[in-house]
Amino acid sequence: MTWTAPELAALSASASLELSAGPGDASVEVGFVLVDGTLFVRAFRGPGSRWFQSAANHRRGRVRVGSLSRAVAFAADGERSAEIDEAYRAKYGAASLVTNAEARAATLRISPADHSTVDGRGPRVST
Repeated sequence: MTWTAPELAALSASASLELSAGPGDASVEVGFVLVDGTLFVRAFRGPGSRWFQSAANHRRGRVRVGSLSRAVAFAADGERSAEIDEAYRAKYGAASLVTNAEARAATLRISPADHSTVDGRGPRVST
């Protein structure tokens, strides 16, 4: 599935999103970037971050931005590190905390999904 035009507009207008992964209602506010219509997040504390571990283990969750609330799937994605670094610097400035090696190792691509596609049967995110 891909993001709809209204979803991309809501994401583009926001500095951060609320992300939850796995069971329960706990969420974390994180910065994110869009690269060619693909949503990426990074954990500035690296793969040991609790929210990253939860997303890696459950491979499903939800994002919220304003009135947008969407079921999502998480996947590791280290293929576009330079583009993602550039997008973070453009959005958050030269002092962005997620353009170092540790944060790059905790890069997730977030894709929209319906509940039937985020049942935990997809490939695990390697940590």
